[in-house]
Amino acid sequence: MTLFVGLMSGTSLDGVDAVLADWAAGDGTRPVERAFVHLPMPAAQRDALLRLNSEGPGELHRMALAANALARLYADATRALLDRAGVAPPQVRAIGAHGQTVRHRPGEFDGTGYTTQLLNGALLAECTGIDVVCDFRSRDVAAGGQGAPLVPAFHAEVFGGTAGGVAVLNVGGIANLTLLPASGPVRGFDCGPGNLLMDLWCERCTGRRFDPDGQIAATGRVHEALLRACLQEPFFDLEPPKSTGRDLFDAQWLDARLAAATGTAADGAPVAPEDVMTTLAELTATAACEALARHGPQLRHLRVCGGGAMNAHLMRRLAALTRPGVDVASTAALGIEPDHVEALAFAWLARAFGVHRAGNLPGVTGAAGPRRLGALYPA
Repeated sequence: MTLFVGLMSGTSLDGVDAVLADWAAGDGTRPVERAFVHLPMPAAQRDALLRLNSEGPGELHRMALAANALARLYADATRALLDRAGVAPPQVRAIGAHGQTVRHRPGEFDGTGYTTQLLNGALLAECTGIDVVCDFRSRDVAAGGQGAPLVPAFHAEVFGGTAGGVAVLNVGGIANLTLLPASGPVRGFDCGPGNLLMDLWCERCTGRRFDPDGQIAATGRVHEALLRACLQEPFFDLEPPKSTGRDLFDAQWLDARLAAATGTAADGAPVAPEDVMTTLAELTATAACEALARHGPQLRHLRVCGGGAMNAHLMRRLAALTRPGVDVASTAALGIEPDHVEALAFAWLARAFGVHRAGNLPGVTGAAGPRRLGALYPA
């Protein structure tokens, strides 16, 4: 067995996905999945991480404690995963752990900028007794890249070769698109908000963290003025390489667009809550489909992964908004469950680190060249 654990906690802050991947049992390219576990993120921990997306008193102290708490949650997920698989820690080569992004500002301020994924890798190694590889994005940023998205390299390895080419849309908190043509270079970039704004609005209006299956979004109508205000965001017109996060798409961003939409309405009436939800789903789908039409017009297959693949309303809108001839389905159609893909990608990145292989695609991130990604914390 050649076992690696992949751990992912994304921008949505819904929890930790943990996957146990075995490359020896596969064809050397696509791993065989031995087990999968999802642990919800405790509300207090989620709130602490959300507060760290903006400046505030005691920030360094709070960041250090949040990194410790996340390491312990990752360790809990790892133990649950290995228990489910009947595997002992010494059998695992390494853990590939994403950490929690709290700031993402590549290329800014001093020409290099930074990206911050909170995680105490040393504590995670101590708690699990397994080598930990983490901090994958910083090396790419140091080489002049965006540090994101990193998943296109994994997508290319496991989904490349699909007849006619395929686009892979990962809808987490942020949505990113990977373009895998039948021939030619792999392309990939963040295309806009994924679940982030929908989750924010759902929690504000209902107290629930997300809109299950898009049930609320399915009851409203698209508010055209709000959608126009959202789509005027300059990020959508930027050419790749590009990446984004909560540094841009946050509550203040949404409130400013709501105010603009209300100001242009004939009666000045506020937007109905369910119509906001419908419009935010439409924003996610529209941005992704317009990016696909602009950058991958030859591709006829769109495969969706991440939490957004579980949103039936969003999947219907993606199918409706893609150009004729494009079929839309989850990555289950390619053999990997949509909520497992990102965790598998970080197991793959840990494996790449271990064999001294580059983990980035310079044509995707904009880095000066291929780089071995990650930092090792030995058990």
